[in-house]
Amino acid sequence: MALNQKLAEKLRFGLVGGFNTLLDFGLLFALVASGLDRIPANYISTGISFIFSFFANRSFTFKSKQGRLGRQFSLFIIVTLVGLWVIQPIIIWGVTSVLADSSWSEELILLVAKLIATVASLIWNYILYSRVVFKTGAN
Repeated sequence: MALNQKLAEKLRFGLVGGFNTLLDFGLLFALVASGLDRIPANYISTGISFIFSFFANRSFTFKSKQGRLGRQFSLFIIVTLVGLWVIQPIIIWGVTSVLADSSWSEELILLVAKLIATVASLIWNYILYSRVVFKTGAN
């Protein structure tokens, strides 16, 4: 893949990721504000946003409309859920634990933890989406 194509792909991934991040964060903070604990709220917010992410990444980011939908969706679910429901909660738990005794508000601590967790899962997702899930010719 040419350098310009790879850069364009990363920019498209960034746009989709940006929208998903806004959706995820909005849902997370709305759920926490309504009284739900941060970890279950994170599962719900990420679960909703990843469905949109699959279709946007498949058709817009990686332009992989020819691959087998069922196989791609299965791989996407596995990769995404590990990122969102294993990596993110571990990071959120770790960061909130480390910052618990700080003078920061709980909301600021959660925001910092979620930002760090999101960056980690975005890196994980891009690498595996581009090399496994939507790899040209592999689906």
